[in-house]
Amino acid sequence: MSSAERLEPDRVTVRPLGSWADFDACVELQKLTWGPQFTECVPASILMISLKVGGVGAGAFDLAGAMLGFVWGLTGLRHGQLAHWSHMLAVREEAQNLGLGQRLKALQRTLLLELGVERMYWTYDPLVAKNAHLNLNRLGVEVEEYVPDLYRSDTASDLHSGLGTDRFIVRWDLRRTPAAGAAPIGSEALPVTNPDGNPTDLPDLPAVRVAIPTDIMAVKAASHAVGMAWRRSTRQAFLHYLGRGYRVEAFHRDPTANRCYYVVRRASEERPAA
Repeated sequence: MSSAERLEPDRVTVRPLGSWADFDACVELQKLTWGPQFTECVPASILMISLKVGGVGAGAFDLAGAMLGFVWGLTGLRHGQLAHWSHMLAVREEAQNLGLGQRLKALQRTLLLELGVERMYWTYDPLVAKNAHLNLNRLGVEVEEYVPDLYRSDTASDLHSGLGTDRFIVRWDLRRTPAAGAAPIGSEALPVTNPDGNPTDLPDLPAVRVAIPTDIMAVKAASHAVGMAWRRSTRQAFLHYLGRGYRVEAFHRDPTANRCYYVVRRASEERPAA
């Protein structure tokens, strides 16, 4: 059987983690995803023990039993309420764009609801467009906070090197039906990011657009300086607006302009739910 055959979506099994082989495969996939020198690798023993106290882990496997992706997190209290923090989600490069990330999140959601957990949190880099699309458009999460260098400035991972670890903290209300697509475009919103790194005006408007590149890793590979300019520009905009009561309303991809953008709207101006 060819590799392409094994990676057909309907030939991939998504199930809870449950054996040392599963946990060891998670460790190997962490190294493959974030690099062999990644300092924040979660060991197999912690993956195993966490599942005994409300943690949740699941993997995606091909027909031969090889792990293609996994998701894992811890359950505890946040804002005084029972909550799950989904710490890691990784999918092998050859298995990406098959919807496995969304399938893993869906199983994680089911397992947590069975435990009585109704809120899940995690983080993602606001500059990574494909993750923004999954989180905001496919899953329907809400952005709670922007944190500069949440995981310190350097984790020895090639994915993190050079741009720091700025992250959105997002919340997924598990009782809500996942989103079916992007929210209204917000064409009236004014662009406020400036990827040349120069200071940007941040007007007090009902809504603004915060642009990002379609592929920040390609941008960084071509020019570290331009990648850092995008980081500075978006950090400035998100800290400014979220600190003043604005909320991230939507995310849109514009292939004609080779750009994507967030619509950020003042809370008092938010549109009613459809």
